[in-house]
Amino acid sequence: MKENIKLLFKKTFGVEPNSICEIAAHGSSRKYFRCSTEVVKVLAAYNSDKKENIAFIDFAKQLKHSGINVPAIIAVDEENDIYLLEDLGNTTLFDFISTASENEIIDIYSKIVRILPKIQIEAGRCFDYTNAYPRKAFDVQSVQWDLNYFKYYFLKLADIPFNEQELENDFEVLKNYLLDCDCEHLLYRDFQSRNIMLKDNYEIFFIDFQGARKGALQYDIASLLYDAKANLSPETREKLLNIYIEEVKKYKDIKEDDFRNRFYAYVYIRIMQAMGSYGYRGYFQKKEHFLKSIPFAIENIRYLENNINLPVDLPCMHGIFQQIITNEKLLSISKNNSILNVNIKSFSFKKGYPHDTSGNGGGFIFDCRALPNPGRYEEYKSLNGLDSSVIEFLEAKEEVQLFFESVCSLINQSCAEYQRRGFSNLSVYFGCTGGQHRSVFLAQKLANYLKNRENIKVNVQHIEQNQ
Repeated sequence: MKENIKLLFKKTFGVEPNSICEIAAHGSSRKYFRCSTEVVKVLAAYNSDKKENIAFIDFAKQLKHSGINVPAIIAVDEENDIYLLEDLGNTTLFDFISTASENEIIDIYSKIVRILPKIQIEAGRCFDYTNAYPRKAFDVQSVQWDLNYFKYYFLKLADIPFNEQELENDFEVLKNYLLDCDCEHLLYRDFQSRNIMLKDNYEIFFIDFQGARKGALQYDIASLLYDAKANLSPETREKLLNIYIEEVKKYKDIKEDDFRNRFYAYVYIRIMQAMGSYGYRGYFQKKEHFLKSIPFAIENIRYLENNINLPVDLPCMHGIFQQIITNEKLLSISKNNSILNVNIKSFSFKKGYPHDTSGNGGGFIFDCRALPNPGRYEEYKSLNGLDSSVIEFLEAKEEVQLFFESVCSLINQSCAEYQRRGFSNLSVYFGCTGGQHRSVFLAQKLANYLKNRENIKVNVQHIEQNQ
């Protein structure tokens, strides 16, 4: 795979990449690699599903043509299931909200919900669904697949008892209600916090839209506002829904009461689809971190059951939801795991070693002084390892990539063992001559690498820069 990526990179840019480093892809079966030289940095994607590749590449071009911020497609090797695309960095919306204030969260989400109708209505007006995969529309079949996903991969695997015929009767009612509205717009399908990127000064970009199809407006805004792990407050959701509805009115006339009722019906089916995914990847594929999203989804269901009345009768479904929100086994999934604090610091060897104040006494000190030093170049002397030009300089160096891979190997081993043994702290310190460039860069890079791990809390301190 890496050899094919290298060949495509060389064919496109005339040189081989200095480094090809695999990066996390969350729940996706696709593989992503960051490829770079001193002047070029792109992502390479590998996906064995050729039809999904065709959909993504086609939709990326259509959306970009409509003025939507999506990654540019740079080169495609269709035979080997590889394509190169614009590198948008590492910051997803989910990463941002994990450290942002409530006002900052509302501000960035407000911008996103104002862009969403432009995608759905304006870009959707002339959208060509020829290459849509696996469906061209969120139709009866699509709804049934989502409901079956919930029934077979969540209810059955989680041992939630139900009457199958009565549940199917409710599903039929729900399907008819969901599809008895305007379903002629572009439905993004997976419009959630991990599929929205914030580049540079928080410019908003969108990824993972290969499942797009024709459908109702309510589905995508439901996906965004009831994204389980984003865990937005009910008040924030209501503010954002109001902003979204006002923005939609700029494009078309809607009956607001009816729109809101159907919105909550779409919230229900989106949550059920997500819980099916958590069950499939957690219970069936044994990827435990997906199970940790279940308590967040349950809290969303609890809110809906206590505050929302749908205008359709779904007695069996609501009975099942009552079982779920009172199921102690499900609610306790994320409560029995202790948190490992990974304390990361950058420092200057001239000033001496940092002290471990955790009381744990375990960890690492990495000496970064053998790596290329940006501080020797005039244009970087007044900058530090958090500045984009310094980051680009260091990312392009193969020895830096090899160093970081070795660090990750050691840290991964320690994190796993510390968590198994119930330790609460791990210290990881990076030192360079002045504590300004290399140590700061690597400390922050490791923090970004670890920060979305389950049951790990990352604490970062740049000693010299903080002073």
